[in-house]
Amino acid sequence: MSSKKPGRFRNSLTFRLTLWYAGIFTASSLVAFFLFYQLITSVIQEKTDQDLSNQAGQFSEVLRERGIAAVENLALFEAQAAGEKKVFFRLLYPTGQAFSSSNMASWEDIPIRKEAIGKMIDGAERFIETVNLTTRKDQVRILYAPIGPGVILQVGQSMENYMRIIDAFRGVFLVTMALLIGLATGVGWFMARRAVSGVEAIARTAQGISGGTLERRVPVKGRGDEIDQLAMTFNQMLDRIQSLVTEIRQMGDDIAHDLKSPLTRIRGMAEIALTTGKSLADYEAMAASAIEECDRLLDTINTMLMISKTEAGVEKPSRETIDLAILVREACELFGTTAEDRGLTLSCDVPERCVITGDARMIQRLLSNLLDNAIKYTSAGGRVDVSLSQAEGQGAILKVKDTGVGISAGDLPRIFERFYRGDRSRSESGTGLGLSLARAIARAHGGEITVESRLGEGSVFTVTLP
Repeated sequence: MSSKKPGRFRNSLTFRLTLWYAGIFTASSLVAFFLFYQLITSVIQEKTDQDLSNQAGQFSEVLRERGIAAVENLALFEAQAAGEKKVFFRLLYPTGQAFSSSNMASWEDIPIRKEAIGKMIDGAERFIETVNLTTRKDQVRILYAPIGPGVILQVGQSMENYMRIIDAFRGVFLVTMALLIGLATGVGWFMARRAVSGVEAIARTAQGISGGTLERRVPVKGRGDEIDQLAMTFNQMLDRIQSLVTEIRQMGDDIAHDLKSPLTRIRGMAEIALTTGKSLADYEAMAASAIEECDRLLDTINTMLMISKTEAGVEKPSRETIDLAILVREACELFGTTAEDRGLTLSCDVPERCVITGDARMIQRLLSNLLDNAIKYTSAGGRVDVSLSQAEGQGAILKVKDTGVGISAGDLPRIFERFYRGDRSRSESGTGLGLSLARAIARAHGGEITVESRLGEGSVFTVTLP
């Protein structure tokens, strides 16, 4: 167990975010230090070069006004004043030979560069270089400059004081960097923990759901950030899953209840035929009744499959241009004979054209279910009125109005549920799937179906199709 925990920690998002944060901070700090270090060394070098150039200018002026002896005396005085280990002076002939200098006991490693002398002869104003001393850990900045006819000044200045400043800067930087990296790691860890806390909450909720607790939800902190959006989306998904699971359970119960009766009837008919059947006609009658019951069962199962596929988006309606007015007129003609046989008046008020985009076969199924229900639950002498209109911005509006038994207030919210049948509808044949299928078809087309009804006064079903 203990061997797995470090691995999980190293693979965690918090650890990786902290590592990235600390790494980027360290790299940025190193770049900033390098640039600052370059700036400091450049400023120090420019300051040293300026001092050396000023000294060369001073020597040139003294040589011009007072002669070479005064220059030699000035070199000795300047070296003693600054410190013979800090500064040295040499006066050179154009051949590179030194004819005068300050105390060079501390500067034995400093050569005379022929390359520098050559540049002075060629007319260069100055030549500057940095030399590392081997006898002591020090750097010397050396200037070659002509100060008069046939006289070249070589002056060198120790960088020891400046190097101490740079070394101190390095030490302060290392200590500061160590503290800042520790602080950056802590801040990075804190920020990463806060950033992924919402994700961890989602993971814990998902783990709880995998154990069978669909009621759990991810807490939304109300900050409106991406984590909150993820949590809300996850909760919406859970709501949808819980609703589907509830529907599946309810549908399973309804299927078991509604299929039990026809299967019991088939078994009863077979048992009666086996115990009392005495002729071929008895067995033929039993077989015919069994086939009829099986057909009803198959129709119920096919309807359930169509509803499920339509609601799940598996069976998507085709997108073809259809004239809804023609489909409504054809449906009214088809059910006109049935209405006359039951003593009903069926009216059809539709415009010349009503063009929509959809699946003609599915729309026909929707119309058939609504007209069949309206005729079935309307008593003799009643009316069924079908109207179709097309409003600007609202699409096609289909209304099926009847003067039938109506729907009670208690049954009204549930009539679109699968297998649900109100008390007054149980005396009629049916499976309780027609309105569920009608709603699934309407929603698959981007529309909706609603109902208004009063008990004993009739119902009005309104279908809106975009």
